[in-house]
Amino acid sequence: MPLNLVLIGPPGSGKGTQAVRIARRYNLPHISTGDILRQAIRDGTPLGREVEATIAGGALVSDELISSLVEVRLQQPDVARGFLLDGFPRTVDQARFLDTLQPDLMVIHIDVPDDEIIKRLSTRRVCRSCGLTQSVSADEATGEACPYCGGTLVRREDDDARTVKTRLTTYATFAGPLIAHYRTRPQFVPIDGVKEPDRVSDDIFRSIGAVR
Repeated sequence: MPLNLVLIGPPGSGKGTQAVRIARRYNLPHISTGDILRQAIRDGTPLGREVEATIAGGALVSDELISSLVEVRLQQPDVARGFLLDGFPRTVDQARFLDTLQPDLMVIHIDVPDDEIIKRLSTRRVCRSCGLTQSVSADEATGEACPYCGGTLVRREDDDARTVKTRLTTYATFAGPLIAHYRTRPQFVPIDGVKEPDRVSDDIFRSIGAVR
């Protein structure tokens, strides 16, 4: 029976890490909106050319256009066993469209409070040399040496506390109605994302097993 998953979570929730683990464990294609857009442009399809023109003009890709791209992607042979959607749907209109394509969805919501997100991202650093991202203690300043390559650890600009709060507000604007759209369904799975990543993964895998 195909396993069709939608993954929802705020920035800093560990959603990216969990998406990779889920896709690997269940041998599912990990489909992100960014990958879909880039692939459409590379393929030079009519939809891809429309995306390229939209982005080149500085406009946002519309619900209708991204929904059409997702529809094409879900017709590919590799989704016969199921799929993991990451970054789609972002709006209730997109969710309703997805329901028409695939009504049998399991929605995993990784929930992390805003104060925990701010704490996590304020201690996140990226190495200028090797590009690895890691956490440091709260009292460690930017400029510490990377333990892997010796390069300089710096804070990403969008991890500033004020910027993080803005990002979380933006996320809540679309995620609140989206979660409300799915919450009453028996295949909606809330996950406590405050736990250690391995425990979060275990909770997700157990929940998937129970729902299936």
